[in-house]
Amino acid sequence: MKKSDKTRATIVTAARLLFSRNGFDQTTVRDIAAEAGIDPALIVRYFGGKEALFIQAADIALELPDVSSIDRLDIGLSLAKHFLKMWEDGGSHGGLPVLLRSAASNEGAAERLREIFARQVVPVLRPILPEDCALERAAMISTQLLGVALCRHILKLPPLVAIPADRLAVLVGAAIQNLIIDTPRD
Repeated sequence: MKKSDKTRATIVTAARLLFSRNGFDQTTVRDIAAEAGIDPALIVRYFGGKEALFIQAADIALELPDVSSIDRLDIGLSLAKHFLKMWEDGGSHGGLPVLLRSAASNEGAAERLREIFARQVVPVLRPILPEDCALERAAMISTQLLGVALCRHILKLPPLVAIPADRLAVLVGAAIQNLIIDTPRD
């Protein structure tokens, strides 16, 4: 790996850490440079500025499972396990905490989350959801997953933090499964 590639990776790692801890608005180029142990001018040189670095740091691929190959009654649990594993791994998908912490106060981060929803979540879920309400239910599934992530990893709500990941996957999976199953109403 070239020195410039290492420097770039070090900057992105530092940016992810600080953006996920402090959000976009409360993180400065100087903070990132100090965390990375580099001169702030290198951030401008490699990324052009904080906004471009943020986009790089918040770049994520959810890599959702192919739900068509999962038993219909196990899809909720499968999605919950996948998403929780991404968060519990502690950094392999570092863009998620960056986006979630920043989206409430930064329109660019909020737009990035909307793009991920439209490009990565909806296409995976659309085939298994009732046609007349696919977008609505995909959005509700996203609220379940993002809400748990927010409360467990950003707000650190004690009762939620205390739930073992396997148990939490079962609880969240059941809520998601209810949104997947199309039950006729009288």
